[in-house]
Amino acid sequence: MIEIRDIEHLFGELLDQIYDKELRAKTVSVWVEGCRQGGWENIDQLKNMPFTLLTDTHGVSFIEHNLAVTKGAIGLAKAQLETYGNLPYDIDMDRLIIGGLLHDIGKLLEFEPDGKGGYQKSLAGKCMRHPISGAVMAKEAGFDDKIANTIACHAKEGDGRPQVIETVLIHQADFATFNPLVMKNGDKLIE
Repeated sequence: MIEIRDIEHLFGELLDQIYDKELRAKTVSVWVEGCRQGGWENIDQLKNMPFTLLTDTHGVSFIEHNLAVTKGAIGLAKAQLETYGNLPYDIDMDRLIIGGLLHDIGKLLEFEPDGKGGYQKSLAGKCMRHPISGAVMAKEAGFDDKIANTIACHAKEGDGRPQVIETVLIHQADFATFNPLVMKNGDKLIE
């Protein structure tokens, strides 16, 4: 069974950057609950799980992807905060980090082992994509609508929808880690 300390060990560096201790604890609890609901029993399962079933990930795991997206979104935010003389909107760093760590939390319900050493969509995943199931999980944990927006709208479900600035940054970081793999697999990435 995956416990609080396991999630804190995986994401400690980023969790420590969440200023609000209550929100930090909620973030960890959503991960623990997602693992429980999805039937994930140990951290090695999460470390071996690919972050997508849509393309060959070349070994990039679900955990690595979550870390990269969160760090990428932080980098995008810091670039604006440090460069723009007059930033026309506020960036909530707690919301950004939480949204980054939780953006794909619904994949804990969407994916399952296929019994052959790989992974497949679960029944839950066929019924509801991860942005929606993840937003539901966040709301059930007591997160506000703006955090739910970072999860629900980070992928194609958010196209054309109103978004908080943190969603925009997470979306860009997410696709910056996904699109190069799709391009590489389609022989369209110039190397």
